[in-house]
Amino acid sequence: MALIGDQVVVQAIKNGWEGFVINGYIRDSKQINILPIGIKALGTCPIKSSKKSFGYDNMTINIGGTDIHPGDYVYADEDGVLISHQWFLDD
Repeated sequence: MALIGDQVVVQAIKNGWEGFVINGYIRDSKQINILPIGIKALGTCPIKSSKKSFGYDNMTINIGGTDIHPGDYVYADEDGVLISHQWFLDD
């Protein structure tokens, strides 16, 4: 099942989000791909997930053997994702 679709992504853009890293699937990829936001996911799936009306925040999660802590920085491009505990500035 897909974890997010285009409506969630549009709301994220309105809230000033830069992107998503999803340990799961998305739907509505054609619409999402033209939006000004970064998305990294395992793939696509046309089936919506069930909504449970709750979530968690400020938790450490593990994706692919890498712990991601609240406050970590995420850098991504077409080739992959890097997680860092510090901010890297371009010179």
